[in-house]
Amino acid sequence: MNKHIIYLAAGSGSRFGSNKLLCPLEGKPLFRHGLDTLAGLVRARKDCDLTIVSRYGPVLEAAQAAGARAVDSPDSARGLSFTIRAGLSALAPIPPEDFLLFAVADQPRLGQGTAARLLDAARPELLAAAACWEGRSGNPALFSAALLPELEALTGDQGGRVVLRRHWDRCVLIPVEDPLELADADTPEALLALRQGELDTLKAY
Repeated sequence: MNKHIIYLAAGSGSRFGSNKLLCPLEGKPLFRHGLDTLAGLVRARKDCDLTIVSRYGPVLEAAQAAGARAVDSPDSARGLSFTIRAGLSALAPIPPEDFLLFAVADQPRLGQGTAARLLDAARPELLAAAACWEGRSGNPALFSAALLPELEALTGDQGGRVVLRRHWDRCVLIPVEDPLELADADTPEALLALRQGELDTLKAY
């Protein structure tokens, strides 16, 4: 059983008004926080690999420098589903016993421990798992490769939450240590709140 981490870093930032992934946060671009966290996790384990999907040169260059698989995805401008499929295509063929962990690049407070607990939840009988705080779920999310057809069938701006909703009764929730781990920088105000350590509105599946 292998576990594949797919870091989705190709969003257009339409609500942000500019490329939020390159906006500075504590001395480095927003996307680097999650990339560094996940790259460090992969280096410490032998059961997972890291793929970064983006359409931005600086992100792809940083992925290569970190020793991750860098996947250029120009079609990501058409929606999140195109980013997901680009990552899956780069990993194909994926054995049915494998697992896929999707993380997003606008959650800079994601902890390595949370990602590790999600990976450790993988077992043959598991279908899906998601990070949560007080019952409210968010990213990252873990999927059994048995759900590959459903992930590949996503369209437009649909993401993994569509698949999770379909199988919610079989989704395991993994609590985070700090609710800020689930906060994303969708707007300049949200990024400012993250800089100040304030809890932004959490997205729930």
